[in-house]
Amino acid sequence: MTTAVAPLSFPVAREAKRESYEDLLQRLSALSVRKCYDPYTDIDWDTPEHAITPGDPRLSIDPEHALAQTDWYRSLDETTRSRFGMEWSAQVLKYGIGFEAVLSRGLLEFCQNVPNGSAEYRYAMHEVVEEGRHSMMFQECIVRAGCDAQPIGYLQSRIDDRVAHWGRTSPELFFFAVLAGELFIDDENRRLLKRPAASVHPLLRLITQIHVTEEARHVCFAENYLREHLPALGTWQRARIAWMVPVIMSDSARIMLVPDARIAKRFGIPKVALEQAFGHRSGHRQHIARITEPVREILQAHGMLQPRHARFWRLVGAA
Repeated sequence: MTTAVAPLSFPVAREAKRESYEDLLQRLSALSVRKCYDPYTDIDWDTPEHAITPGDPRLSIDPEHALAQTDWYRSLDETTRSRFGMEWSAQVLKYGIGFEAVLSRGLLEFCQNVPNGSAEYRYAMHEVVEEGRHSMMFQECIVRAGCDAQPIGYLQSRIDDRVAHWGRTSPELFFFAVLAGELFIDDENRRLLKRPAASVHPLLRLITQIHVTEEARHVCFAENYLREHLPALGTWQRARIAWMVPVIMSDSARIMLVPDARIAKRFGIPKVALEQAFGHRSGHRQHIARITEPVREILQAHGMLQPRHARFWRLVGAA
């Protein structure tokens, strides 16, 4: 069984409740100046302790992970476990780069409709810069690990094009998509940081620490943007969001949390192991429900989580 982990509670956002929306954006922008990281200044890629060596057991997945509890994984030798952990991590990082690109493109679209003098413009552009640095950091790690991780497929890339355009045409839906991308990877990052330091490769740990620090601000912006702007939406816009958000969440969970077909084929993961770890009878659905709980809270607070919507969340596997 997987270890229960509390969902992301928007720690920066909770602190922000005493602030006005404008003051929050000013504070987030100031933090982006004072507490920011450059992947080629703040990470010593060439230090010996950051070298990625095949067979290093610190590259293996968390022993508490659902997949690590399957007979298939337990049958693997230590070298194969290490190689699998690094290949899967690299694939998630590559998908993360794709998400960062969608987010950055969407924020640039979003900024085209922001009035002059808006604090939203400045913070959104800080976020674009940070996402670019994250992509460089992820790609450098992939290369140094010697992995050939592949980007998302053609169909998903076409969907991503549409999502990025929502930054201009439907910013509320876009920021829900932002949360869908951020929450699952943030949960995985926080689980990694809770592991004993000696059991995690120091380079992966440092990359994760940097990512968690800056992504907390991004999540805070998305959540507070939604709380600020959702009340002004009309009936049709609310209905669209209520039905689309669970689909977006389910799709993001699949991409970020489950080994894709290429990884499964390369390592010969049997369907029975995938079903045991991620199927309907596993704890995976409860895990997803914990992660998406803050999103459902936002929807419920604005009248967009009626019983029929809750049933749909469960139907698509997002709750």
